[in-house]
Order: sequence, then structure tokens, then C-alpha cells
Amino acid sequence: MKYLQLVRYQNLLLLAFMQLVFRFGFMAYQNSPLALSDFNYILLVISTVLIAAAGYVINNIFDQESDTINKPQNVVVGKSITEAAAYNIYFVLNISGVALGFYLANIIGKPSLASLFILVAAALYFYATTLKQILIVGNIVVASLLAFSVIIIGVFDLYPVTNIINQLQMKSLFSILMDFAFFAFLINFLREIVKDMEDVKGDYNQGLQTLPIIIGISRTAKLVFLVALVPFLLLLFYIKDYFVANNLFLVAIYAFVCILAPLLYFMVKICVAKTTSDFHHLSTVLKWIIFFGILGVLVISYNSNLKYYA
Repeated sequence: MKYLQLVRYQNLLLLAFMQLVFRFGFMAYQNSPLALSDFNYILLVISTVLIAAAGYVINNIFDQESDTINKPQNVVVGKSITEAAAYNIYFVLNISGVALGFYLANIIGKPSLASLFILVAAALYFYATTLKQILIVGNIVVASLLAFSVIIIGVFDLYPVTNIINQLQMKSLFSILMDFAFFAFLINFLREIVKDMEDVKGDYNQGLQTLPIIIGISRTAKLVFLVALVPFLLLLFYIKDYFVANNLFLVAIYAFVCILAPLLYFMVKICVAKTTSDFHHLSTVLKWIIFFGILGVLVISYNSNLKYYA
């Protein structure tokens, strides 16, 4: 269990679930060519999960001081697992993930794409060691990496088999991936700031320059509310212009109830949240919004009028 806690397995399961849903619950039903076989796609998921797991390990190594204050019950490195062992796990996970990335890049005849896995692994390392100490930058990096885990599906599964004949269809599918990636970026960006609000005491003692430390909890909460307006309004227009306009009423209802309503709840609660437990609760709400967003892909996919995207 300590090793699962080290890599934050719940987040890894959510990441894997998202990528599997897009392939086997959405793209597999679009009658479009795909570059990766089912087996190789699963290897892509494993590669992404391994590199993400390595990122969590290195983050836990460098967060020992702040985690001891913020979440002493969750401290693993230096307690259940030695720092040396954690570094070994980090290297094994990273090397394995990048190696799979090299294999897949060569399988699709695009060896240069292997560099993407190296860049992601490097970004996660620099986030843990340097970037998270820079105001807002660390939050943007983590949120971008979640969005990238969606975009990489299109890069490896759609881009290699795109040609002049199917270009319009592939562009439509890639556009859907980009829409979800942008939504995932915004929600995860909000979650990273809320987590900073939750961990403000430990981060302060570690000398980090997070938004709540620089401008205070109250001002940060107001800023989070304003930022949350962006995905809320975008989703509202998205429901109107794509779902309602194309008679996808079940999808529209699902989006209202399972995504828009929880986001509105978050926006109301962030204005009155004050305690660590309040911020932890709101962070969990955002994670559920991402989960229901992933399930929304299945709802769209199994809707009889799915072809409105084409």
C-alpha cells in the first residue's frame, strides 16, 4: 500500500481511465483509421501512467518538509520508504515510460515524437525541483501536463494516419480532443490553486511562493471564482451551441446536472471557504468534475446523433 500511496494511484487510475474512454468509448466508434493497435494503445496508456507516477514520486521526495506539516498521515518518503529507494523507483518508472514512448514512436513511423515523453518527464522533474516555487508557473505546468495526456492521444493515434482524404474527419476528432484538453486544463488549474490554499502552512515553511502566500487566502479565493467563470461560461455556450442546437438533449441534461451544477456549487463555496477541510472538499469536487467530464465522453459517444461532429 505504501508504494501505491507513493505514486498516488487514484490519480493514475483516473488518468488511465480517461485515455481508455477516449479510445475504446469514443474514437473506436467513429469509423476512422487509427494508427495504434489496441495493444499498442494500451502501451501508450501505460507509458503515460508510468511517467506520471514518476512525477508523483519525485514530487513526494521534494515535498517531505511541507507534507509533514500539511498531511503528516500521507508522508511516505523518509517514513515508510527511504529517500534512496524512492529515487530508484523514480528512475525505473521514468526509464520504463520513456522506453515505451520510443517504441511507440517508431511503431507509427514518427521517431521524433519520442522526444515528447522526454520533455514531459523533464517538465515533471523541474516542476518538483524548481517550477513549483515560481508564482503561478507551477500550477500552469501541472494543468498543462494533464491536458497534454489528452492531446497525445491525437498525436499518436490520429496524426500518423491523417491524409488529404480523411483530413476533415480527423480535424473534427482532434478538435474534440482539444476541447476536452482545454476544459481539463482549466479545471485542473483551479484545483492546483485550491490545493495551494489547502497547503498554505507547509508551503510557507518550505519557502514556496504560491498565490495564497503572496496575496492571501481571501484574494486568492476571489481570483479562483473569476477564473472558474471561464469554464462555466464556455461550457454553457458549448451545451447551447453543440448539444441543444443538435437535439442532443440527454447529453445537455447530463452536462448541466453532472458538470455545470457541481462547477456552480464550487464557485459558490469558494467564496465562503476558510478552513483546510473546506479547501480539501473543494479540491475533491473539482476532481469529480473531471471524472464526470470523462464519463460525458461516453454519454456523447452512445448518443444516436453523435455524427453532428462530422
